[in-house]
Amino acid sequence: MMTDRLDSANSLKEELYRQLSRIGKCLSSDKRLEILNLLSQGPKTVEKLTTASGMNFANVSRHLQVLLDAKLVKFTKRGTYVIYSLASPAIVDLLTSLWRISEQQLPEIARLKDDFFHNFDNIETLTMDEVMEKLHTESVILLDLRPKEEYETSHIEGAISVPMEELEYYMRELPKDAEIVAYCRGPLCAYSAIAAQKLQAEGFKAYRMDEGLNEWQEHFAH
Repeated sequence: MMTDRLDSANSLKEELYRQLSRIGKCLSSDKRLEILNLLSQGPKTVEKLTTASGMNFANVSRHLQVLLDAKLVKFTKRGTYVIYSLASPAIVDLLTSLWRISEQQLPEIARLKDDFFHNFDNIETLTMDEVMEKLHTESVILLDLRPKEEYETSHIEGAISVPMEELEYYMRELPKDAEIVAYCRGPLCAYSAIAAQKLQAEGFKAYRMDEGLNEWQEHFAH
């Protein structure tokens, strides 16, 4: 009887690990991670994911099928469009944890960031607490550089939607003494640095925030 129970327990353990590996296999693709990160900003059609990721339609569809099989994404239909979203808010926590562990354990990440931001030495990065303090005192304009539909899904309270491609037009409407902070999709997006540099070149006092909406919500939920 004891042997039968031990065998049953071992069989359970092996099957549970097999199920866990379904998630692990999904996360082994950089492209699928990018799709998950894009969906963490809000629901999107295959067409929107294709444009945002730079992948072709067939590849995005193939990766979405793998993510569907692992129950990491879900979809709804609206007319002729299929709209994908994360299957659970907990997946945002998974992506955040994966990024933090990778940043801590992989020195290549720090090197890649240092190499890129070397050209932005004159741009000051504010912490989320510093941005919040400036928002409370109404001493700053907070720009959300993400596409308008992501902003409309959810955004940091008080932020103004200025998609990256509209930044140059928007700058013409700003008073030159404005103090500005830019944010985008979080640590994996460099648009905030580029935007702050553009704003500084036009005479504005501009900063960037490394974090995005998901990090902001997690930070101020505690």
